[in-house]
Amino acid sequence: MIARRSLLAAGAALSLPAAAQPARVMKFVPQTDLTTLDPIWTISNVARNHGYMVWDTLYGTDAQYRIRPQMAEGHTEEDDGRRVTVTLRAGLKFHDGEAVRAQDAVASIKRWARRSPTGQVLLTYLDEIGAADDRRIVFRLKRRFPQLIGALGLPSSPVCFIMPERLANTDPFQPVREAVGSGPYRFMHSELRSGSFAAWERYAGYSPTPDNATGLTAGPKLVHFDRIEWHTIPDAATASAALMSGEIDWFEQMPPEVSTQLERQRQLVVDVMDTLVFPCSMRMNHLQPPFDNPAIRRALLGAINQEDFMTAIVGPTPARFATDVGFFTPGTPLANDEALAPLKGPRSFEASKRALREAGYNGEPIRLLGTTDIISTSAMAQVAIDFFRKLDVNLDIALSDWGALVQRRNNRGPVAQGGWSVSCFANSGMDFVNPGTHNSLRSDGNAATPGWPSSPALEALRMQFFDAPELPQQQAIARDIQRVAMQDLPYIPLGGYRSLTAHKRSLVDRVKGFAIFWGIKRT
Repeated sequence: MIARRSLLAAGAALSLPAAAQPARVMKFVPQTDLTTLDPIWTISNVARNHGYMVWDTLYGTDAQYRIRPQMAEGHTEEDDGRRVTVTLRAGLKFHDGEAVRAQDAVASIKRWARRSPTGQVLLTYLDEIGAADDRRIVFRLKRRFPQLIGALGLPSSPVCFIMPERLANTDPFQPVREAVGSGPYRFMHSELRSGSFAAWERYAGYSPTPDNATGLTAGPKLVHFDRIEWHTIPDAATASAALMSGEIDWFEQMPPEVSTQLERQRQLVVDVMDTLVFPCSMRMNHLQPPFDNPAIRRALLGAINQEDFMTAIVGPTPARFATDVGFFTPGTPLANDEALAPLKGPRSFEASKRALREAGYNGEPIRLLGTTDIISTSAMAQVAIDFFRKLDVNLDIALSDWGALVQRRNNRGPVAQGGWSVSCFANSGMDFVNPGTHNSLRSDGNAATPGWPSSPALEALRMQFFDAPELPQQQAIARDIQRVAMQDLPYIPLGGYRSLTAHKRSLVDRVKGFAIFWGIKRT
């Protein structure tokens, strides 16, 4: 048994009073603390995972990445696709007992659309969205939008979760303060302890879809636990010890040295979290020197070694990472090798130092933001620190927990005013499958995600994608997008890794994709 003192030092109390323990409880260690309840306001994976427990979606994505009805009964198209009507299933209820209405969905879609890359494009196609009655949502479009139903059902952040109208009317650039949805679990607000603990309880009024799809976020979300508890344990060794001793059930993500130890435990299973790799990126601040200069951004390419970044996350096992990765998730239809030559072949810091001088770098401060509490981003930050030191730049390092980094990266000012220059991030594979889901590819300046890249050529190609009805056309546009992206560099691709997760062998039927809490059960 782990000493109680060590668990308290990690910020986690793994036991509630016996009277408060329901019969079926899963204890889970997330990759980082739940710092916000709003998965629309932020695109962090931990907020998305929480979101899928609390809220439901009109459509879901099955194991073959096909879009299937979830809250929706179905939809119809009229007027050559310019009028689309989505009908809600009857009898849906929010956790507060209120009926789910089309008006709730309309407000939720409007809020989501202002934060989602696809949603923002949808707004340019849209004449009007409204509720014909309590169950029918009507989209009136200027012209057909082939990506509409897919956008409502893809599990890429931000997800189009359906909230009560009173929450969905919140400014999308301000977080909601409540977590009330119609999903399979109710969030226990009174139990939240920032930095250490969060809990959800099974919602008896949840209405599973009758659609029999399986995998990812489609099909009936059948839950087999009365209660889910998240115990934030920043130290991976402490978390793994808790798993080996049986005090927790599931450890979301761990470094390679810990996974090797856990693989030797017969009572545990170590597996990949997702069938897709997690794409990683080095994102630069395009508003401030020195990375407002595209030539300085490109000067880094000759020294970037994707393998260095990926082995820092998962170790030197080639099956656990991918290199020669571009701007789309490997193994998905739009992934291609267009214009990737600068990331391949021999790496040279001396050549990159010369390229920096020739591009006009003159010792401006470069502030690197990094995390201390997420395995992937913490590992990449350490590699990036070594990378920039070898380039002899004027480097300033700012390490913090994920919650603080999310706040700090919104600062658009110069380094002298608390701003930043560069940071490394990891995304779920589904986030980078196409230009619509790909927040990091968005390049329309102040409307883009932090980093705020501006590339009219890239944005023009993204808009072409939304009108492309067939895969061959979409693939041709994706190659053009990658060619322009390698020139303008909204970010630098750092490879992709297979995130490892570990749980008790008694847990079976886990849905691969991310931390999903339906389907999984204890034998």
